[in-house]
Amino acid sequence: MRSHVALLTVALLLGSSSRGASQVPAPASIETLAWMAGSWSGNSGGVEMEEHWMAPKGGAMVGMHRDVVKGRMVSFEFFRIEQQNGRLVYLSSPKGIPPVPFTLVESGPMRAVFANPAHDFPQRIIYWKDGADLRAKIEGPKNGKTVSEEWRWVPSGLKP
Repeated sequence: MRSHVALLTVALLLGSSSRGASQVPAPASIETLAWMAGSWSGNSGGVEMEEHWMAPKGGAMVGMHRDVVKGRMVSFEFFRIEQQNGRLVYLSSPKGIPPVPFTLVESGPMRAVFANPAHDFPQRIIYWKDGADLRAKIEGPKNGKTVSEEWRWVPSGLKP
C-alpha cells in the first residue's frame, strides 16, 4: 500500500511540474520596454537614419523612423506598441501603409522579439540594447531564403 501511495505522490509531483513548465509566462507590460524610449541616430552607407520612441504612457509607445540620403528623405515609418488581447503588439506602418501587427513572442532585459509568421517580409522584428546603443534587426523569407537587415543607432538629441 505504501508503495502505491509513494508512486502516486511521485506521479502527481511529476505531472504538476511538467504542467508548470509548459505554462506560458505572464505577458510583459509596456513599461518593460521603456529602455527603447529616446531619440536615436545612425549613418550607414550614406543613409542618415533617425528613430524616435516616446516613453510608455497610456498603455502604449509611439515611434517613427526616417532615412535621408543626400539631404532627401527616401523612407519613413510610423509604429506603436500597445496592449491587445493581453499581449504586446508592435504595429508597423512603413511609408504610411495600414499597420501590420507583430506580437511580442520573447522578451528579456533590454531585448524584445515581435513576430508575425503570416506576413511576407519581415516576419520577425527584434530590438535590443547594446551598451548605450539601440539595435534592431528584421528577418524573414525573401526569394526562398531567410534574410535579415540590421541597424545600430546611438543616442541623439533632437535638433531645433
